[in-house]
Amino acid sequence: MPVKETSFPDSIIRRKAGVGPGEGPEKGLITLPGESDREVADLGSSTYLTTTVDTMVNWARGNSLWPLPFGTACCAIEFMSMVSSHYDIARFGAEVVRFSPRQADLMIVAGTIVDKMAPVLKKIYEQMPEPRYVLAMGACATSGGFYRAYHVVQGIDEIVPVDIWVPGCPPTPEGLMYGILKLKEKIERGEIKR
Repeated sequence: MPVKETSFPDSIIRRKAGVGPGEGPEKGLITLPGESDREVADLGSSTYLTTTVDTMVNWARGNSLWPLPFGTACCAIEFMSMVSSHYDIARFGAEVVRFSPRQADLMIVAGTIVDKMAPVLKKIYEQMPEPRYVLAMGACATSGGFYRAYHVVQGIDEIVPVDIWVPGCPPTPEGLMYGILKLKEKIERGEIKR
């Protein structure tokens, strides 16, 4: 049904005539209360979806990240905020926080890593199943932060490969969420291969 434009002489806003429920673009795709089920005309016979298995697998991996928080400092508090109901990372499929490396595929390193902690970080990373991804969160994990000392690792890329860097001291929950969404896009494009 084409939408007819109407004009009201008292209004300066152009308006369209309203249509009843089920009469707009969704006509035939929804059933209103009291109606019998409708047949969707020609939807199954002439519509095809073609893709590759790699594309589907990458899409599934990108939309079902299971993070393992490796929080050693104040950035871990921002991670806790991000998984709370206010920011709701569940909208993007990353709400299943796992504290076992065998069940996680995204390690979020949030905080300062000292030389004594580096072998532990490496061991936990090696216990994660493939494919596995690493997100360095905050200034300490990305570059050592303001700890320019012999005992602090000056960036966790000295220990494990890093896929996404989230800057800040500490980064905001929105910044971490943006980093996870960028990682999701990289996975879906198939850029991360190990």
